[in-house]
Parts: sequence; C-alpha cells; structure tokens
Amino acid sequence: MYCDHERVSAPSPEALAAAQIALRAGAAATAREALAGEPLTAPVLEMLARAAYLDLDFGGAIEQWEQAYVAYRAGDDTVGAVRVARTLGGMYFAIVGDAVVAGGWIGRAQRMLGEVGASAEHGWVALNCGMAASDRRTKEVLFRQALDISRQWRDTDLEVAALAYLGASMVHGDRAADGMALLDDALAAVTGGEIDDLCVLEEVFCQLFAACEHALDVGRADQWIRAGEALAARRGLPGISAFCRTHYGAILTAAGRWREAEQVLTEAIDLWGLGQRSSLRLGAVTRLADLRVRQGRLDEAEALLRELDVDAAVDAARPLAAVHLERGEPAIAHEILIRALGTIEPSGSAAVPVLALLVDVQIAQDQHEAATACADQLVEIAKTHENDWAGAAAAAACGRIAVASGVGDGLDCFRRAIGGFARAGLPLEAARCRLDLARVLAADRPEVAEAEARTALAVFEKLQAPLYVESATALLDELGSPAAPRPQRRPPHQTRDRGAPADRPRAGRQADRGPADAERAHRPSPRLEHPGQAGRREALQRSGLRGPARHARLSGGHGRDRPCLHDGHSERCGGTPAWRSLDVPNRRRLP
Repeated sequence: MYCDHERVSAPSPEALAAAQIALRAGAAATAREALAGEPLTAPVLEMLARAAYLDLDFGGAIEQWEQAYVAYRAGDDTVGAVRVARTLGGMYFAIVGDAVVAGGWIGRAQRMLGEVGASAEHGWVALNCGMAASDRRTKEVLFRQALDISRQWRDTDLEVAALAYLGASMVHGDRAADGMALLDDALAAVTGGEIDDLCVLEEVFCQLFAACEHALDVGRADQWIRAGEALAARRGLPGISAFCRTHYGAILTAAGRWREAEQVLTEAIDLWGLGQRSSLRLGAVTRLADLRVRQGRLDEAEALLRELDVDAAVDAARPLAAVHLERGEPAIAHEILIRALGTIEPSGSAAVPVLALLVDVQIAQDQHEAATACADQLVEIAKTHENDWAGAAAAAACGRIAVASGVGDGLDCFRRAIGGFARAGLPLEAARCRLDLARVLAADRPEVAEAEARTALAVFEKLQAPLYVESATALLDELGSPAAPRPQRRPPHQTRDRGAPADRPRAGRQADRGPADAERAHRPSPRLEHPGQAGRREALQRSGLRGPARHARLSGGHGRDRPCLHDGHSERCGGTPAWRSLDVPNRRRLP
C-alpha cells in the first residue's frame, strides 16, 4: 500500500527528474533505482506504475496506478487524478478486456476535467475518448479536437499522437490516401528527432502497422520499418517490431515472411496472458490461426479458433471458413462467411478478403451465379478504392469463375491478378494465381504452363506452404514433368492430432465417419486454388485422360464468350488509448 503522502516528506526533485528521463527512454530498472528509498507519494506511485508497465507487469501496473489515483485525489491534484483515471481506462479496456470498467474510468476523467483549467490535458482526454468512440465521425471529430489543442499548447507529443490516430482512422474508413499522408507526417516527425519519448514513438508505429495491415500496404510498412530500425539503432531503442506485435505479425504473414510472423504472433499471445477477454490477445490468436491455415496446419488453426466467438470476432471468420473449405465442408464455410459479411460494410475494403474466399466456397458448391455476384461486388469495391490488392482479388475471383463455369477469359484475369498481387507484395496470392494460369494454359501451351507451375512451386516451397506445394507438384506430374526432387509431404504434426498414429485420419472427428469418408481423409486436401474442381478431377482420373487433354477437360477451356469482369483496377484502430503519465503518454508495448 502507498504511504500517506501528507505525513511523509516530498520526494527528491532530482530523483523524480532522473526517473522521468529513464521512463521516457524505456529504462524501467533505471527509473526504479532512481526512486529507491523515496516516499511513496502520488507522483512516485505513478512512475512506479509506468515502470511496471514497461516491464510488462500489467497487474502490478494497474494496482499502482489505482493507488496513485487515490493519492492524487487525497492531495487535491485534479490534473494528476484525470491523467491516471484515463490511463486506467485504457488498461482495463485494452489489456484486461473489461470495457464497462474502462468506460467508468474514462467517464470519471471527463467529469473531473470540469475542475481543471485550460491545459493540454483536455487534448489528451479528447484523444482517449476518440479511441473509445464507436462512430467513425465522432472518433475523428475528437481526434481533430486533440490536434487543435496540441497546437494551441505547442505539445508536440500530443500533436504527433493525434496525427497518427486520425490518419489510421481515415485508413480504416477507406480514405487511405489522406490517412496515409497523415501517418507519413507523424512518422517523419518521429524519425526526424522531434519526439524523444519512446511511448509516443511506439504509439505512432503501432497506428502505422494497424493501417498498413488494413490496407495491405506492405511496401509502406517495410519502408517505415527500415527508417524506424535505423532510428532505434542510433538511439539504442528496442526493435520496431516490438512496438505492435499483432499488426506487425499480420504484415509479415502477408509479405510471406512466415517464420518471423510465427515468432512475433506467438510472443504476442504470450504477452497478453493477463486479459483473456482482451482484444489484443484475441487479435493475435486470430492472426496466428490465419498463418496456420496458410501453412497447412489446420488442426492447430482450429484449436486456436476454438476460444473465439466467431460471431463476435469477425476477423476470425475467414481462417475458420478456410479450415472448413479445405476439409471439404463448403456449406459450413459458406454460413460462416455470410454471417461475417453481415457485420461489415459490404462496399468497404474490409469485405474484400471475405468475398474473395466466399467466391472459392461458392465455386466448390457449384454455385456459379452466386459466385459471379460476389465477384461483381469485388470489382465495384476495386473501382472505388483503386489499390493493387483489391483489384487483384477481384481479377482472381473472376478468373476462377471463368475456369469453373467455362465462360469467360480466365487467362486475362489471372494475368492481371498476378501483376496486382506482385505490386502489392503478396507472394502467396501471386503464386496461387500463377498456378491457376498454368492450369488454364496446360491444354494449348503446356511448356508455358510448366514454367508457370515451376515458378509457383518455388514460391510455395520457399514459404513452406505444403497444401500449395502438393497442388503445384500434382499439376507438374499431370503435365508429364514431375518436380525433382519431389517435395516432402506434410509432416504428420501439421495435419494430425498430436500423438495420433500415422494412419489415423487427420481430423479427429473423421474417425467416427464411415469407411469411405475415413479413406478420403488420407487423400491430399482439396486444392484451395479451385475448390470446386475436386469432383471433376476424380472423374477425370477414372476416364484415363492424361496431360493436355485432361487439363482441357478439367479447366473447361478458357473461352472468351464472357468478358473479364476485372477492368484493371476491425476495427482495430484506436483500440488502445495513448496514455500519458505525468507529462508523457504511457508506453504501449502493443502486439
């Protein structure tokens, strides 16, 4: 417990100054050493809470902030009480996951502001309230209010934090160009030396990562990461990747850096063990599950997703639907995706990955008209947002429908998709479309098909994506040019329950099904590139057709009766407040 600050001497000003400098640099141990032996007054308790937070001792940090709040109120220091109250609101919201408790603390901070004269603290409270607001317009009004106050009081820390949050909110609202410009402004201030507080630096980078994940702007993230790492090296700071593990891990996944992504996301899940309800932990779990699906580790993905309510955590819908599709359960996948679409803006960029997977699911169900309607929706979104990955997703969907239905120009669609995904820095998606292109070319231009398939195979092998390696290898076999050396099949631990015998079906529940179903569980998984082709492929295997003739029948040709539809073209932002302790926003080591 804290000491009664009215009965003890004040702490040394030199000790407080030394501790504050250490906290701004992220040196928790140095701050504690500076405060050793000092009386536990409100400022000392607040600094010790910040030190505990820097050490990731979130429970200890909350306890000491609560003690500091009581001490500030007892000492009639309303500004200090306001600062600590909104800090606790952020902790309970983002770390613990208790939104009601968080709202109580934020409300308390707002009400106490009436006792405080004009100061920059009004801007910090506005910033925190904007983060908690659910309405986009309200959120951005509050961010702009914080920005105005920061300039009035020449508070550079507040100005840069408000710029970052406003920019990220605009990106999430599908105004990517304007929002990214504000984020670039904030990042330039950070890397240019205007900000010496590690906490603000972390806030800005975390908002950048969140925005880049939403927009799939891998190139922008990569450029600012390089600049940030150079800054960290100059100042002896932690690596930039530690600032926002969840969003950073998702960007690494999209960029094909899966080994790094796995490490970062696993650390994020371990880090947020305090709050099982925390959006931070659930976000990390969802992204690791998505990575596991890409890696073909379906059992592990499903185990991760079991703890999530997919109807409440919409980001989890896509990886869970992908698991069901890969296991030959498109009807279940379809229901999951339809419900997810009902919770997001259908014309927004957030709908793109859900619609793209839904097209694959509907093709697997031979629902070509429904798939075409989804593809049309993707095309309209791509026209509105005009970014490479949305346009490529639309083109890929149109190409797969053309192949499945035998109507349309799959070649042109896949070529456009490959270029778009490559420009967006998405290697898995580009390689998938390259393999799709190889299938279409197999009948008339087998030598080109072989070259495209081998290029795709090289990417899949580099990524260590066994499901796709199998698909590419099978295509090369059918073209009469087997891959050499033949890639190893999926390791047992990636597709079977741990401890299960090697001949057990990969999904535990399959063992309770009939003999035919159990036998099918041993076969290579249905191909994600063309989920609807599995039945046709089995029929062609019985027909005895091989090589180009077989692929001509399988692909349904690539006729040009129907023109290509492609014309060439969660909110997580603001989930965690930018806390400020004393005169500095609290450090946020977000995953």
